[in-house]
Amino acid sequence: MTKNSVKGLLSAARSTFHKALLDGPLTVSRGIPANADKDNRRSVIYAQAIVLALGGARDVPEKKAGQTAGDEFENTVTAFLQATFLHLAHIRPGQWKVLRTPGAISQFEQYQHLAHLLDVVKAQPDLKASLGGDYLIKPDIVIAREPESDAVLNSSDRKIVDDYAPMHSPLRKANNTKLILHASVSCKWTIRSDRSQNARTEALNLIRNRKGSVPHAVVVTAEPLPSRLGSIAYGTGDLDCIYHIALPELLAICHQEGDADELNVMIAGRRLRDIADLPLDLAL
Repeated sequence: MTKNSVKGLLSAARSTFHKALLDGPLTVSRGIPANADKDNRRSVIYAQAIVLALGGARDVPEKKAGQTAGDEFENTVTAFLQATFLHLAHIRPGQWKVLRTPGAISQFEQYQHLAHLLDVVKAQPDLKASLGGDYLIKPDIVIAREPESDAVLNSSDRKIVDDYAPMHSPLRKANNTKLILHASVSCKWTIRSDRSQNARTEALNLIRNRKGSVPHAVVVTAEPLPSRLGSIAYGTGDLDCIYHIALPELLAICHQEGDADELNVMIAGRRLRDIADLPLDLAL
């Protein structure tokens, strides 16, 4: 691949994303980055190296509360996707929305039947023990597509739809007015507990509760420890892939410390990628 001085959209957006992290949740307190586990030496070393590679973080007396850091992280990932994915119309045509904390998935076309199920459970609480709460999924960030009007569908060199067909496809606005869920993005500032595994559970529920196409299900994280990344990256069938905020920077410090084997396995196994890969992967 020939390199030149002109920076592409994804490279520029990646730099802007990192600056937003450094201006937001990625601070340093008493020498320890906000995404590091202070009780784990390697976690601290790797997080420090990432911060240094990204340009250095603000020093603060105390790191932000987990919820605050998580909210800022979600905002930053949302802004990155809006600045990138929405510019890929030439390879992924359509009317797209990138939404943070959109609410329950029952508002989307593939899951609208879950709204009725929720009403039934509310009316008969004893059913909850049998049905569980899988239908209450509320993603951190979603990418959704607007259904298309007949005028748009017929704007090619020949007529595509008419009064007779198709009568059920949700992409046709005459058949469906709800947004179509294209991707669910789970944001994990760090991976420290079993709660982080709920990204897998949500992805599986998106698969089994849908009526229609399967949306992408991905995780974006700032976790610096390879072993903890592996706890959600390994395996297939639920999450598409895990995306790290600074994978080349993490890989560089892991090589320096002689600890790159696990990262290389995840990368070679197509389970771990950099944040810059995410927009194009979502355009598949």
